[in-house]
Amino acid sequence: MATCSRGLEEVLRAELVALGHEEAASGRGMVSFRGDLAAVYRANLWLRTATRVLRLLSEGPAGTREALYELASRVPWEEVVARGQTIMVESAGTAPAFRNTGFASLVVKDAAVDRLRARLGSRPYVDRKLADVRIHVHLASARAGIALDSSGEPLSHRGYRPRGGPAPLSETLAAGVLLLAGYDGTQPLLDPMAGTGTIAIEAALIATRAAPGSRRSFACERWPDHQPACLLQARQAARLRRQPPTAAVVASDNEARAVAACRRNAREAGVGETVKVEAKDVRELVLPGPGAMIVTNPPYGERLGDPAELAGLYRDLGDALKRRASGATAWLLAGNLELAKSIGLRASRRIVLFNGPIECRLLRFDLYEGSRELER
Repeated sequence: MATCSRGLEEVLRAELVALGHEEAASGRGMVSFRGDLAAVYRANLWLRTATRVLRLLSEGPAGTREALYELASRVPWEEVVARGQTIMVESAGTAPAFRNTGFASLVVKDAAVDRLRARLGSRPYVDRKLADVRIHVHLASARAGIALDSSGEPLSHRGYRPRGGPAPLSETLAAGVLLLAGYDGTQPLLDPMAGTGTIAIEAALIATRAAPGSRRSFACERWPDHQPACLLQARQAARLRRQPPTAAVVASDNEARAVAACRRNAREAGVGETVKVEAKDVRELVLPGPGAMIVTNPPYGERLGDPAELAGLYRDLGDALKRRASGATAWLLAGNLELAKSIGLRASRRIVLFNGPIECRLLRFDLYEGSRELER
């Protein structure tokens, strides 16, 4: 199973189909598919919108503590956890019998430890931060699925951006926004409110056909059945697929710290020469070429900025689009629909997405010649 932010399921499924998994099936916040260990490696390397890739071990009734313990006890843990390795268990989902997901994690941990002690004569230690084997439990009413987390850190952690900072947009959601917008690297792209550059960097990775996971390691590299030669081959194949960009990718922002961070992050991502970073106010918007696509994620007033003050920023963005972006297509990730109304343009498409817990709309604006006169 590959997990994702809600709203990106079909984009993720299309990515898996492109990797050769025609049977991939979408669910809520996930897409299931079949494959061998090489498929696990490719998925972790190439999926732009997935959060994690999970390897399902067992699935069945888990309406009580005893049922979940029995389900976990049937997993051949001695084939999954090598002697001396550490483990961790995390749970997600909802179930009447496990209102506290930590209790479900404890039950599965006990079952795994008990079986390993009986089969190997020793028990593994629990490490909640750097475990060798990460076990994921998904609760759904009276059923549960037990899986191995092959990714480790979320796949949004590409390795090019320091974690934390003021309200960053996740890399996987940025990539999902670009793919939903139809971006494939052949059209010029501009983010006029780029912040630390996530959208522009993800666009550059798409434009250069770079594998987003190529600069990091994965939890499956510590599995007992890990095949280093197979993963090395997958990484080498990914490097050979890279190509020079065919259209401009531009990121601009009016804050000096954001501009500096954007340049640094682009260099760390290996696309420093692809992303053109400019210190520029949104009111000075300049299209990077004919047929350009504008994609941006302005502040919502949830974690950054005061909604009352941000209304003027949205009006400035709308004016810039009307006056300076004729012939382009603009996509705006709006976490505050009242603020989005201040843009003063009618959206031709609205897509529901979630930025963490915030319900957003991805809005499309078609900026025809004369749109300013039509607006008047």
